[in-house]
Amino acid sequence: MWIPTENEKYGVVLASFRGTVQHGLPLEIGDTVQLLEKCEGWYRGFVLKNPNAKGIFPCSYIYLKNAHIKNKGQFETVIPMEDSVITEMTSTLRDWGAMWKRLYVVKSAQHTHKNEGDLFHRLWHVMNEILDLRRQVLVGHLTNDRMRDVKHHITARLDWGNEQLCLDLVPRREFSMVDPDEISVTELFKLMEHRHRKKETPVPASTHHLFVHMKSLMSFSLGEELEVFFHIYDSRENRPLSERFFVRLNKNGVPKSPEKTERQCTLFVDLGSSDLRKDVYIVVHIIRIGRMGAGEKKNLCSVQYRRPFGCAVVSIADLLTADSKDDHLLKVYACNTESEWHQIHESIIRKISSRYNLAGSNTGLAVSLQLLHGDIEQLRREYMVLFTRGVSITKKLGFSDIIMPGDMRNDLYITLEKGEFEKGGKSVARNVEITVYVLDIDGQVMKSYVAAGSGEPGGDEYHSFVLYHNNSPRWAEQIKLPIPVDMFRGSHVRFEFRHCSTKDKGEKKLFGYSFVPLMQEDGRTLPDGTHELIIHKCEENANLQDSARYLKLPFSKANLPGNNQAVKGVKESFWITSFLCSTKLTQNGDMLDLLKWRAHPERINDSLSKLKEIDGSEIVKFLQDTLDTLFGILDESSQRYGLKVFDCLVHIINLLQDSKFQHFKPVMDTYIESHFAGALSYRDLIKVLKWYVDRIIDAEHQDHIQQVLKASEYIFKYIVQSRRLFALATGGQNEEEFRCCVHELFMSIRFFLSQENKGTSPVTQTQCPCVCCNSQAVFLRTFPAVYGELLKIFTVKEVAGFVKETLGSLPATAHAECPLEAVKLQCMAKTVESQLYVNPDSRCTLLPVVLRLLQAHMQEQRDLVMCAHILTSMLSLIRKDDSVTTEPAVSEEVDLIVESLLGLLLQTILEITNRPQPAGTNMRLQFQDVTGEFVACLLALLRQMTDKHYQQLLQAFTSKDDLRDFLLQIFTVFRILIRPEMFPKDWTVMRLVTNNVIITTVLYLSDALRKNFLNEKFDYKVWDSYFYLSVIFINQPCLQLESFSPSKRKKILEKYGDMRVMMGCEIFSMWQNLGEHKLNFIPAMIGPFLEVTLVPQPDLRNVMIPIFHDMMDWEQRRSGNFKQVEAKLIDKLDSLMSEGKGDETYRELFNSIIPLFGPYPSLLKKIERETWRESGISLIATVTRLMERLLDYRDCMKLGEVDGKKIGCTVSLLNFYKTELNKEEMYIRYIHKLYDLHLKAQNYTEASYTLLLYDELLEWSERPLREFLNYPMQSEWQRKEYLHLTIVQNFDRGKCWENGIILCRELADQYDSYYDYRNLSKMRMMEASLYDKIMDQQRLEPEFFRVGFYGKKFPFFLRNKEFVCRGHDYERLEAFQQRMLNEFPHAIAMQHVNQPDQTIYQAEAQYLQIYAVSPIPESQDVLQRDGVPDNIKSFYKVNHIWRFRYDRPFHKGTKDKENEFKSLWVERTTLTLVQSLPGISRWFEVDKRELVEVSPLENAIEVIENKNLQLRTLITQCQSRQMQNINPLTMCLNGVIDAAVNGGLARYQEAFFVKDYVMNHPEDGEKIGRLRELMFEQAHILEYGLAVHEKFVPQDMKPLHKKLVDQFHVMKSSLGIQEFPAYVRASPVHFNGSPRNSCRNSVPNILSLDGARVVARRSPLTYPSVNRYSSSSLSSQASNEVSNITGQSESSDEVFNMQPSPSTSSLSSNHSASPNVTSSAPSSARGSPQLQDKHKHSRENSCLSPRERPVSAIFPTPLDPAQVKAPYQNSRYQFKKASPNQIGDTILPRSDPNLSAPDKVRPTFSSWSLDSVKEVNNTQFSDTVGKFLSPPVPPRPPYSGSSAKSIRSQSPGPMSRSPQKSSMPPFTPSPTECQSAGLVSNSPVLSGSYSSGISSLSRCSVSEASGTEATAGDHPAHLAATMPNSVSSGSDELIRRENKTPPPYSVYERTNPRRPVPLPHSLSIPPNADPPALPPKPHQIRTSSMKLDQASDSRRADGVPHVPRPRPLPRKVSQL
Repeated sequence: MWIPTENEKYGVVLASFRGTVQHGLPLEIGDTVQLLEKCEGWYRGFVLKNPNAKGIFPCSYIYLKNAHIKNKGQFETVIPMEDSVITEMTSTLRDWGAMWKRLYVVKSAQHTHKNEGDLFHRLWHVMNEILDLRRQVLVGHLTNDRMRDVKHHITARLDWGNEQLCLDLVPRREFSMVDPDEISVTELFKLMEHRHRKKETPVPASTHHLFVHMKSLMSFSLGEELEVFFHIYDSRENRPLSERFFVRLNKNGVPKSPEKTERQCTLFVDLGSSDLRKDVYIVVHIIRIGRMGAGEKKNLCSVQYRRPFGCAVVSIADLLTADSKDDHLLKVYACNTESEWHQIHESIIRKISSRYNLAGSNTGLAVSLQLLHGDIEQLRREYMVLFTRGVSITKKLGFSDIIMPGDMRNDLYITLEKGEFEKGGKSVARNVEITVYVLDIDGQVMKSYVAAGSGEPGGDEYHSFVLYHNNSPRWAEQIKLPIPVDMFRGSHVRFEFRHCSTKDKGEKKLFGYSFVPLMQEDGRTLPDGTHELIIHKCEENANLQDSARYLKLPFSKANLPGNNQAVKGVKESFWITSFLCSTKLTQNGDMLDLLKWRAHPERINDSLSKLKEIDGSEIVKFLQDTLDTLFGILDESSQRYGLKVFDCLVHIINLLQDSKFQHFKPVMDTYIESHFAGALSYRDLIKVLKWYVDRIIDAEHQDHIQQVLKASEYIFKYIVQSRRLFALATGGQNEEEFRCCVHELFMSIRFFLSQENKGTSPVTQTQCPCVCCNSQAVFLRTFPAVYGELLKIFTVKEVAGFVKETLGSLPATAHAECPLEAVKLQCMAKTVESQLYVNPDSRCTLLPVVLRLLQAHMQEQRDLVMCAHILTSMLSLIRKDDSVTTEPAVSEEVDLIVESLLGLLLQTILEITNRPQPAGTNMRLQFQDVTGEFVACLLALLRQMTDKHYQQLLQAFTSKDDLRDFLLQIFTVFRILIRPEMFPKDWTVMRLVTNNVIITTVLYLSDALRKNFLNEKFDYKVWDSYFYLSVIFINQPCLQLESFSPSKRKKILEKYGDMRVMMGCEIFSMWQNLGEHKLNFIPAMIGPFLEVTLVPQPDLRNVMIPIFHDMMDWEQRRSGNFKQVEAKLIDKLDSLMSEGKGDETYRELFNSIIPLFGPYPSLLKKIERETWRESGISLIATVTRLMERLLDYRDCMKLGEVDGKKIGCTVSLLNFYKTELNKEEMYIRYIHKLYDLHLKAQNYTEASYTLLLYDELLEWSERPLREFLNYPMQSEWQRKEYLHLTIVQNFDRGKCWENGIILCRELADQYDSYYDYRNLSKMRMMEASLYDKIMDQQRLEPEFFRVGFYGKKFPFFLRNKEFVCRGHDYERLEAFQQRMLNEFPHAIAMQHVNQPDQTIYQAEAQYLQIYAVSPIPESQDVLQRDGVPDNIKSFYKVNHIWRFRYDRPFHKGTKDKENEFKSLWVERTTLTLVQSLPGISRWFEVDKRELVEVSPLENAIEVIENKNLQLRTLITQCQSRQMQNINPLTMCLNGVIDAAVNGGLARYQEAFFVKDYVMNHPEDGEKIGRLRELMFEQAHILEYGLAVHEKFVPQDMKPLHKKLVDQFHVMKSSLGIQEFPAYVRASPVHFNGSPRNSCRNSVPNILSLDGARVVARRSPLTYPSVNRYSSSSLSSQASNEVSNITGQSESSDEVFNMQPSPSTSSLSSNHSASPNVTSSAPSSARGSPQLQDKHKHSRENSCLSPRERPVSAIFPTPLDPAQVKAPYQNSRYQFKKASPNQIGDTILPRSDPNLSAPDKVRPTFSSWSLDSVKEVNNTQFSDTVGKFLSPPVPPRPPYSGSSAKSIRSQSPGPMSRSPQKSSMPPFTPSPTECQSAGLVSNSPVLSGSYSSGISSLSRCSVSEASGTEATAGDHPAHLAATMPNSVSSGSDELIRRENKTPPPYSVYERTNPRRPVPLPHSLSIPPNADPPALPPKPHQIRTSSMKLDQASDSRRADGVPHVPRPRPLPRKVSQL
């Protein structure tokens, strides 16, 4: 049975538990669990991080911990009973753990190997550190100090981690987290600010220390012991700053005592910040101990001398930048001249290199140097190891910047400066050594008191180093004499001088001595400075044993009496410098005189006067003695010396205000408390103080009086302590007298304070302005310190009375320049912080005074920083938990503050937040601080207010206007408090407290709003302010609990609940109260309320939904519709999405319906019950669709790079605004967003089309437009002009120059109409430059790709749709596919091209289907026109494309393994887009799919046609020398003749020429004939190609050529060709673009309904095919021998001008795929030719335009229906079964002289024409001349792609084969083709159509068959005149002569005029029409292509030539 647990409430999981049992709860090790019930070894409970999941788990897995239970019962909360630091550490580490794992994932995803500085690794280390420290705390074995240190380290690391991870700042007090409810808001703010400041600006340390560790001296020439001396040297003042640190090194250069670290390491202490500068150095002197000369041989002499070795220096400033742990290798320099040794360091510093050199190339001093910061105690804690292992302290010379009272020091430093010695009878100078001794009063040598420096212990004597042969040596050696104070008197120092002989004995001979006493007779020590000592001659040591004998002698030349000239004249002298650093001894005689005043009473006056001149450090040394002296004098002679003693006391008190001596204040305090004994002094002190105060007003010089007032704190201390001593001694006598004196003193003070300073004093008219002002200010600064002293002898109320009266006496107003106002506030601040104010009794007395002053300053907005400080201190004393019932005084205080300051607080916050922030950083920080402090004060005050306070506050307003102003003010302030910038980002605790106070206050104030401002008193402004505040309150980031971690969310909910829901309920309640006034907020509040619904809080949404229904209902009642609601809703949705509101969780809600209407159907149901339900449901549907698009847009915009997804999404949204919502302004905004995206992606063409959308909305008018987006205010004409120029510029950058030209012309027309010739000229020049670029610059033709997006996971605008995308330059299928997969990383690429089924459509995934497609150009008139350069045609091939084609091969029926061609069909898909490419996007959706099937026979025809065309093209290029080499032709010939893969043409013969096929497919008779004809044609082309090849083939390829010729004969035999037909025989290969004859009636029309199959099939004759290179072989064609190639002319180079192939894809040996077919694998469809193709067709060897590159083979470009004519419309081919009559009658081209010219003009066709398009006489330019002179490279032919069904439906009856149908583009005619104007006029190729048909294989006509021949002269002359673009016969003859070509062969054409064939009715032209005009200008043709409304496209059903649609009138642009 499960029993609720009593004490077992909380535990930690010891081991992970899987929870596999029934109701089991999975647990992870370390989880904390709350236990609810227990049963037989099992607990039931939940993990604290997920309280919703409850379950059971074994008891043995849980470690129980003590816990405190709150709210015992169902909703109980468990708080572990442990140290708060431990609790915080545990929860923080859990939060960090999750974030740390995410950091790892991010780090891994970036694939970057970062160093240890990476946050992931640093956080890892810190977490491990915290865990170690946590263990130490939990073990509990730490001392209190150590525990404090550990907790300090823990919290420091926790704060660091929180800051790095952008978590919240934790307010702490004494390492423990603070509960915001336990302290006032002002205290919380102070804590937060303190932690924030601590984090921002660490306070720089004022004290610094240098750690030095001597390691070794590296040198190869050692062998003697060394002494190394370090000291700090100031090169600016040329003096040492510290004593010396001394290290002894052995002969190897390492320290002699390595085990004693204190002898190797030292700390140079007490360096000030001023010492860390560049000219302060560490100087190292090295002395060797050994023989006199370094190079002397070792002799018998054992005496050793100290000799100079080297010096090194390093600047301290270098250590500031170096790594703190760096070791330094210092270079050691030796002195060039030994006599310069004393200044070698200066020479090195000043770089006087002539005086020193390197001691050796390998000599260096290895030392470790480190600067440490902070006081010495702090260092002892932080660097404990350093101090425990031992380090010597090297002191600074003199005292540090701050002298501490406990410091004990008595060091005398003597520097041996120099000496002057005589030779002493020697021929050379002496080697002088000084020995120093210290002797006591008895003449005994003092032991261990001579120290060379710190690091080594002191010795009994000190030996100087020796300078060789120098009678004027300079040592500059410093020694330290740490003699105790009590031994100073009578001691002296003796210096003995010896000559060191360098002879064998090496003895040292004494020749003199000097001495100096340490203390003078009067008790003064040896004065600091340089002393010239007398050298007394001495030769025997015995003479010095009795010191008394020589102490009577003079020691210094300065002390000699004037008559002792004998000694003064002695040349020998010795100089020393002494410096005493003592806290006990003085060198000042005046100080000694004062301290010994009783011995010399007559000097008291002088001594007191001279006290002010004594150095402060001397006074503080003897502070207690001095004070005793002063009060002793006062007690004995108060009348005589009272005033002077008082002045001296003031001087000493003010001396302690100096920062250097401020630490001596405690010494004085201790003296007053413990040592002061002047029980009678209070009378004199009060009397003198009152005397001074009374004279302030009259005094001319205030300085001295101000010094007195400045010292008033300590004067009162002495007064109070003196009175206490007196009362203690006398039992409280004279109490009334004392009180009376104090009252009189305060009366004088009040009188002096009450003086107003208005420029002159009432007493004297000569004083300056503010004469008392400064004195008053000085007193007020010290006055608060007096309160505590007065409380020692007066009651709290008495002291409060003193203070109130004193502060109340201050003048109300002060002079503007007087500093008194600021000081008043400072005094108030100290008063509020004093112990006096803390007491509630005195607080009641003082509060009105403080409030009065604050009120005055805040009203004038003066000294706000100080006001905020005072207010903060006041409110910090009012506790939150102080109950009104128990503390009525607190309630009264709150009343007083609210009444006085609440309004001012609001006003102040408003003013300071609306001010511009100051520029300086410090000022700005101060500005932010004061704002935060005032805000904290306001919050603290509001939090203290109760119902009673609010009632009193609201009742205090006398009028409604006042209440209205107050409410508006407080609502505005609350909005300011909610601003994100109000508090730093990580102050979540403070923000939550703020919000809690705001919502509480709003709940109180909403009642006042309801009662006072509803019904007839309704005030819109107040209500609007209220609703606006509520909305921004709910939308605050700090209240969006969903974005927080679970633990943080739980804490907030436990403490405050979800404040958003509370405020939402309040909004709902207030809205319901509005009644008919709701109409005032429609539609204004729609946007804000909608914003609230975007908050993902279900309860909040539930509350807000009825408000929307209400709005719609009221609007419906008022207007009969809710258009306003709809408009506002849509605008707001857009702006909210742009701000990125919402996240993935909303998407699922919005997919069905937008959040305000779902998932709760209440609104929808309510709407369905309304009369206006249809329009309501329509609104919901519209908004839902908009929301879907907006969500997609928002999600896309979150991504980094610009990609197709962003652009597509923007296009979708832009179109939605235009078509469905008609929101013009939003439409224009998104046009510009799309434009910016295109520019960023460098899609300049698309950017132009996009901006054109806006351009087309504008007119050429002068209407003024307002400023909008980035456009200035300007006229509509100016904006349109600017847009035109921008668009032209972008078209130029996108190489879309044709479109730019149209806009240039339009602009030019405008300039022309305004006679603005300057700009007109520029525009024409721009237009001309664009034409030049078209002709001169190369353009790349892009590839096009079809992309299908399948699955529900795609964004709405892509889901289950297919698009065609325009690829980037050089982008092939693989690259495009990879790009798409990068954009959609979760998508799966489909590996087939079949349409997906419904399972894919409905899948919860993303599927991409990608393959390449071929464009079908629309502008066929340009592409078919001869003479148009390829540069121009290339534009029309890939621009303004609506339709695209894709072929897929498949086998129908049984596949014949022997010959697969029999069943190989092609499925041809045509895709039509919603808009043409390029356009406003790189991709557009497919609008329509059409599918037809191509039969195997048609497929075979296409394959051979393409191969023939390719061969022709290569032959032409070869002849015209366009090819760099002949390899492409060689490979192509070889591939066709020597087919090695699929058997070549033989396979086609086997498949289609067999009897069975012919019998089974009678309808294919014509096609079979066509296939046979193409085979013969191919053989003939090959024959001619071999002839050309022979002419150009290089010598090394001759064998290959011979092999090809041999194989060609075999191939002809296999085809059964004995002799070429008549139409082939006459000339080898006739590449004329206008075949004359064509079999028209030989076979029935295969496309008639009679011949149609179930699935429409396309004949290759109705499909132009693609020219392509193929390595397919057409060999193995059985053939008989044919006659040799004949008829080659000398002009054969120019004969060919064929269209090059865009493809290298191979159908080897005419293999199974159609030339227009791709493989089914999309990845290989476009980009990867087969391996052999890659080798056979190298891109470098093929002279192809970019469009015709090898990889584009698989997708041929078909012809447009407007341009697709029968391929043999005028063909001279004739099947053998066709009779001559048939040929002449029905096939021959017609040229009737009687036919009017208009009848010969070819109309433009927009759809397939199968019946009556018989002749087209569109003669544009002379092909003969144009092609001959400049043969262009034709483009690949376009393709119409209309379905077979549409073809069949046009003409049901049988019809003749149209002479205009051709599946192969034409070739340029030979120059020999210019027989007559008539012939030319009837030649479709000569009329400029590149793709209207295939030329004849022969130059001759069918005249051989008809037996007729004509001459050019017989043709009617007038016909030539009617053809404006033809050339005359004369020119033809000229050209023929130049080219040596034979004349035309045909006589038939001269004698047989062609029979006119009537045009169809719809295409007929009136006979009286004007002659045909020249072709229109290009821009007239292209006008419509610029339009985005592509309804005007040329795809029209009629055959009427396309006329550009008139441009629609622009829409009105709402003043944009």
